[in-house]
Amino acid sequence: MPVQSERFSTAPISRLVGFDVQPPADPESGTPLGHAVVRIKCGPQHHNPMGRVHGGLVSALADAAMGIAFGRTLLESEDFSTIEMKINFIRPVKDGLLTATATVVERGLRIGFVQCDITGPKGKLVATATSTCTVLSQS
Repeated sequence: MPVQSERFSTAPISRLVGFDVQPPADPESGTPLGHAVVRIKCGPQHHNPMGRVHGGLVSALADAAMGIAFGRTLLESEDFSTIEMKINFIRPVKDGLLTATATVVERGLRIGFVQCDITGPKGKLVATATSTCTVLSQS
């Protein structure tokens, strides 16, 4: 069984955008391998022309959480690539803390499926996303 690698938790894009990647849960807590929580505090600097958080930022948050969750299932000799991602926007947000919670639903030898819910400051669902990832051997 792989050890939860944190090499995907420190991606330069996460630092640039300002994502707050939560550490993996203690294995004793019952949280499954392949789980991630990523947060960002949103304000006017993240708005689209309508004065709401830009959908691209919400998508990037979901992508980061799902990538970290999937990355935590990999062996040190493996990498991955996202081959498909879908997001459904449920409600707009103006500001506050967005939290993306991602879980690997299924992980095979080469393909994995990940789900993510993004909630807003009041805990309401803002968006839901899924991705399909492929495992790559490091060369």
